[in-house]
Amino acid sequence: MRVVDKIPPLRLDRHRQSAPQVFDALRALIIALDLPPGTVLVRGELAEHFGLSQTPIRDALMRLAEEGLVDIFPQHATIVSRIDIASALEVHFLRRSIELEILRTLCDCPQAELLALVSKLRSHLRVQQACLDPLDFAALAEADQAFHRDMYTAAGVANLWSLVCQRSGQIDRLRRLNLPAQGKAQAIVRDHERILEALAARDKDAAESALRDHLSGTLSFVKEIRKLHPEWIKD
Repeated sequence: MRVVDKIPPLRLDRHRQSAPQVFDALRALIIALDLPPGTVLVRGELAEHFGLSQTPIRDALMRLAEEGLVDIFPQHATIVSRIDIASALEVHFLRRSIELEILRTLCDCPQAELLALVSKLRSHLRVQQACLDPLDFAALAEADQAFHRDMYTAAGVANLWSLVCQRSGQIDRLRRLNLPAQGKAQAIVRDHERILEALAARDKDAAESALRDHLSGTLSFVKEIRKLHPEWIKD
């Protein structure tokens, strides 16, 4: 089976540039590990698959390289990169720092704004709970992202969410590897419940504790992940 046979057809929005759409599609597949580390991406095959010239494919691959998700070897190949633990640790530090400040900000926001946010977060939490039985990893990951994104937006720093997402490719792949672990999905939902309860009560200390536990979960399993998938982890 060719690599492109694993890539769903892309219905292009003709009102948008092609390269960002190809980038989004390939990035999602890499994060989900449908295109695992070591996968060789051939520009010509991708161009034929998407019905595009090689220029937007090249531009999309260059953006993926900027995020560290592929390694480009000129005149040779483009390969999905191995997971860089050092990069994941840096992004974890960045995200934790930002979100701790976001929670402190949200605990001090006007009552009407806090109530509106709590209502949104509860809706995301209900979706997450529904994803547990039967387990739907993709939908759970999407609802997890939405939960955090809405906190950034409510705190008035939506652009920081975009920044964090751009830097999170390595740790997002680690999370995807860790998600099937026994009890991991349930732990994510419990962590969100704790964050939400603390936020609704304006309890900054409890919110900070819950967030620290939540964001540290995946990194605490790095050794196990390395043992299970040594070929996917950068030394």
